[in-house]
Amino acid sequence: MGAGSDPEKAKADGGPFGETYHRGSVIMRGSMIPEDNSNTSLLTPDANTDWLHMDPWRVLRIQSEFVDGFGALAELGPAAAIFGSARIPSDDPAYQAARKMGHDIAEQGMAVITGGGPGIMEAANRGAAEAGGKSVGLGIELPHEQGINQWVNLGMTFRYFFVRKTMFVKYSSGAIVCPGGFGTMDEMFELLTLVQTHKVTRKSIVLFDTDYWEGLFDWIAGTVRERGMISDLDPDLLVRTDDPEEAVRVIVDSYKSGL
Repeated sequence: MGAGSDPEKAKADGGPFGETYHRGSVIMRGSMIPEDNSNTSLLTPDANTDWLHMDPWRVLRIQSEFVDGFGALAELGPAAAIFGSARIPSDDPAYQAARKMGHDIAEQGMAVITGGGPGIMEAANRGAAEAGGKSVGLGIELPHEQGINQWVNLGMTFRYFFVRKTMFVKYSSGAIVCPGGFGTMDEMFELLTLVQTHKVTRKSIVLFDTDYWEGLFDWIAGTVRERGMISDLDPDLLVRTDDPEEAVRVIVDSYKSGL
């Protein structure tokens, strides 16, 4: 019969599980107490590499990504994010518009931050690079990812989407959202959520190509708002336009007004 089954013994040890074992800040009792200790585990050779895929080890990888990202971008200076589809070819008008926006932002002394991939991201990076500016690509590790495009002069690849998102939010003064799919909309709604809940300081968000976004925002301003699911969007923080120059002007003016 174990100690836990003897009420008197359990009481003497301070609880129904018997003795308490401390591993750092973690408390273990009863069957949760390990047979070894931390030093033994550390110093024992182990051919099994399953530990590489356990959550405690992932925490260290996540921490290292934050450290690397903060270290790389801390001295970047003012920057604007440009989001959009990786599937848009170089002969598409949206590609040329993103290229111009990247160029014009760089000419204003601001860095351009994209997801580092092809399509709209490549176009914006290309424009920034051609203007002699800072062209940043924050890639993500995916099974079919094509890597960082050739127009990036400061690039990183992340394992975790939420670390990458933190870099976009922390180091950009505003964002231009070009036509795109789930990834683009994920970034856009992340920013809108943070702005609406006042989790970030003021950031202007420009939606480029009004026809593309019209249906979505008619639904948001109609069905979603009318049923009380959201408050009114601040018109000064969300601008829709078909003019690349206006998109850049909104972002630059927003940054300068916050100085």
